[in-house]
Amino acid sequence: MFLRNAWYVAAWDRELTRSLLPVVILDERIVLYRKTDGTPAALEDACPHRKLPLSMGRIKGDEIECGYHGLTFDASGRCTRIPCSDWIPKTARVRSYPVVARNGLLWAWMGPAELADPALIFPVEHWGEAGWGTNSGDALTIDANYLYVTDNLLDPSHVAWVHRGSFGDASCETVPVTVRATGGGMIASRWIRGIEVAPFYQPFVKFQGPCDRLQHYEVRYPSHAIIKAVIVPAGYAGPDAERHPDAFVMDSYNFMTPVDAERTRYYWFQMRNFAPDDPGVSDAMTRAVREIFDEDRVILKAVHAGMANKRTPNIDIAIDSAPLRFRRRLNHLIADEQRAAAAPPVTAESEPATG
Repeated sequence: MFLRNAWYVAAWDRELTRSLLPVVILDERIVLYRKTDGTPAALEDACPHRKLPLSMGRIKGDEIECGYHGLTFDASGRCTRIPCSDWIPKTARVRSYPVVARNGLLWAWMGPAELADPALIFPVEHWGEAGWGTNSGDALTIDANYLYVTDNLLDPSHVAWVHRGSFGDASCETVPVTVRATGGGMIASRWIRGIEVAPFYQPFVKFQGPCDRLQHYEVRYPSHAIIKAVIVPAGYAGPDAERHPDAFVMDSYNFMTPVDAERTRYYWFQMRNFAPDDPGVSDAMTRAVREIFDEDRVILKAVHAGMANKRTPNIDIAIDSAPLRFRRRLNHLIADEQRAAAAPPVTAESEPATG
């Protein structure tokens, strides 16, 4: 089940040209294209005649022409031409999806178009701000349900075992994690004090010696995360740590788009408070992060398969508190959405009398 009244990443903005780009979101096939003025558009990827994917057709101006019989659709989904016919039935249309370009990504709204509010798109702090650098890679396809990915992104402890040679080390094994709910999601976080700087961060940290390290893992509904790493000299942990002159800060943004129940598209980039204009640093961080996420991908694929084919019950442990709470709340949101969609519309006749 999916939450449909939400924005999901459909593609990188840089991917979209004047060619047709097919994607699948929440098990719905969508075709993206760029209009002549540069703005993106998104339509149901199925001609209503014989359901040939419109992505097998061609762009003509700001419209798509079906590659089977030439039915043509504008960006609103309205059919504007049926060859050999002087009549276009009202049913000759496809669904149009609201789509917005922001922070280098294309966001598609999967619920009713009238509910789409761009203000609800996941905010990115420091985007375009002086002194902050950005690095980004491609998008990963993970052969796992998206909720296993959100589980992973609400679990700071897994780095001790999955990423021991990069993000993690033995110091990450035993420090308790604090869990708290927010209005829009769940946070699992902890300060680890007086430890060695983990291998991934060593080339970029300004100081020598032991450090205090913040792991802030936050996932917001339905499936988007910010993972904040703050590293300061030992003894400076706390709410003002980011203001320390030698503070290392990396905000990792992670956007999970369910393809279907079995696969997830994972879009990601990092914001950092150092070397803003150094392409060498950006390239090094992108390569390292990609390798780390590939480690997650192997684990999550195996977890999905193991849970789908389990012969004995699985158990939950203390570190599962944040993922389980997140899942419960998301299930409530989905159930509320489905009840609202199934409710009959309110009409003047159905409204209770007053006065």
